[in-house]
Amino acid sequence: MKKTLKTTLIVTSLMTTLLAPLSHAANYVIDTKGAHASINFKIKHLGYSWLTGRFDKFSGKFNYDADHVNDSKIEVNIDTTSVNTNHAERNKHLKSADFLEVNNFATAKFTSTNIIDKGNDKLEITGILSLHGISKNIVIDAVKIGEGKDPWGGYRVGFSGTTTLTLKDFAIKMDLGPASSQVILTLNIEGVRVK
Repeated sequence: MKKTLKTTLIVTSLMTTLLAPLSHAANYVIDTKGAHASINFKIKHLGYSWLTGRFDKFSGKFNYDADHVNDSKIEVNIDTTSVNTNHAERNKHLKSADFLEVNNFATAKFTSTNIIDKGNDKLEITGILSLHGISKNIVIDAVKIGEGKDPWGGYRVGFSGTTTLTLKDFAIKMDLGPASSQVILTLNIEGVRVK
């Protein structure tokens, strides 16, 4: 009887230790309704200037615990048809088969596979980006902006992350030369904790 009780206590203690990091992680939804998040990009135009744009429609969720950052996970879905460079003809071209080919690939998705806490609120987020029918591992260099209560009784945490994508890696056909071969993607994410 004593042996059984001791074994039970050891197993219970072990399970508590293993599950402890997960028990404090809170779930968040990216605040797109309040326009407190954005996905922006910039690419050099022939090497002479920066062309900037954004995706107007996206959604996502993540879980996060400041004491166990490495256990965090994030998922972001992007509506590629919402690409916007503040120029109607250029938007149309970006949606065409030369670039995003939105008729066939209307959604892009990022799912994290590993998050490293680098200290001083800096994170290295590795994950799979599915874009234009191609799935590739990418790394996002991110920083935590802040967290705390909001005026409406909720709790929020925000991050900003940047990654550089090579267009050919995602089978994008248009080639404007070496200076325009890469695009810099910036994600500004503010999450509202799910109650």
